[in-house]
Amino acid sequence: MITPFRVGWLVLSLWLFMLLGYGVARPQFTLLMTLSALLFWGYSRIAQPLWFDTPATHDATVKPDRFLFGAAILFRLALLVMTPNLSDDYARFLWDGHLVANGYNPYEYLPSQFLGTSMAASAGLTDALFQRLNSPDYFSVYPPLTQVLFGVAAGLFPGDGLGAIVALRVPILLAEFGTLWLLVRLLRRFGMNPNRALLYGLNPLVILELTGNLHFEAVMIFFVLLAVWLFTQQRRIAASVVLALGIATKLLPLLLFPLLIRRLGWKRGLAYASLIGGLIALLFTPFLSVNLLHNIMDSLNLYFQKFEFNASVYYLIRTVGYWLKGYNIIGQFSTTLRLLIILSVVYIAVRTPNRSSAVTLAISVLLTLTIYWLLSTTVHPWYISSLLIPALFTRFRYPFVWSALIVVSYATYQTQPYQEHLWLTALEYAVVVGYGMLEWKRVIVNQPVRA
Repeated sequence: MITPFRVGWLVLSLWLFMLLGYGVARPQFTLLMTLSALLFWGYSRIAQPLWFDTPATHDATVKPDRFLFGAAILFRLALLVMTPNLSDDYARFLWDGHLVANGYNPYEYLPSQFLGTSMAASAGLTDALFQRLNSPDYFSVYPPLTQVLFGVAAGLFPGDGLGAIVALRVPILLAEFGTLWLLVRLLRRFGMNPNRALLYGLNPLVILELTGNLHFEAVMIFFVLLAVWLFTQQRRIAASVVLALGIATKLLPLLLFPLLIRRLGWKRGLAYASLIGGLIALLFTPFLSVNLLHNIMDSLNLYFQKFEFNASVYYLIRTVGYWLKGYNIIGQFSTTLRLLIILSVVYIAVRTPNRSSAVTLAISVLLTLTIYWLLSTTVHPWYISSLLIPALFTRFRYPFVWSALIVVSYATYQTQPYQEHLWLTALEYAVVVGYGMLEWKRVIVNQPVRA
């Protein structure tokens, strides 16, 4: 249905996306917050009926809202030629891509060691690109499928930075379109309103961070949803291949292995997980080397032991560490946090009935990912996109609240060197955890969850 309000919202939102994509730099926090707040205000107004959707109002026969799905596609296409302005990760994508395109193994070389060599010159790696890297002293941690996509982009446009950026964005766009298509079908498959997919499709954080700022969570989400769809069609071998591709894009779905094993039963589940593990190993084969596993694990360990950004539980522990020890205890406590994550994931899987409904399973996935991010030392805004998908199949809305509030973490980049504003971080998590606990409490006492 086309109404004056919808047309006005579409024009205003498109203008805001263009301003944020092409006219705002990361240090301009006040402007970033103002424009983001306007976008989320429009999003909340247009998505309000879906926000209040409950099992009592589920209707799988509802037709998809073509106008709003068209808007979701338009907003993404409008960012096609945008150079990422809120994240510099794309510089590493291009660096690794040049290595792959020229036959070098991206897991073998540190950028700081490679620069200035004859190999760097032959691969088209410049000092200008090196200066944009945020982790030049770390081996690449991006899985093999992303490395292939990086290599294709750099190979197609070896001397054209914008061309390579657009080439990186194309698979993300295709994945996002595929995700919307799959969400409609999965929601219908489970007897829900297919327009719920718009809570993800129109979410400003998803559009700006995944399509705009080139984060491959979009591709991972598509493959995981496709695997779920194939699984519902009893095509388990095909689902295993697709899920392996998702993990070969981002490692996050590995967290869901205990739930998968529980769902299938221990014997079949372990066999199925082993099959997927073998497929993942096969995907790493083109990059196989003596140092492959060591270098990846070395960088992952450094990530957990050195990096910290927009954390919640860890920041509380860090504060206590400063009081007791007088220094940052991330190096000592990161292992404990990882152990807590593993124990929590396994506990949730064991407590989930192996014949549970789709909604119960979605709640278990949502709880698993929520605990993971609450216990992580680094939580960038685009990470939260993974929470929105399982939330669509439940009555929980706190991930969408988080997607609006996590923008405050960009206050860190207003100055050089970067300085986090911990009072904003505390405000973000106080609202999200408070809202989430209220929703969980209502579920426990069997009350309908409403915003």
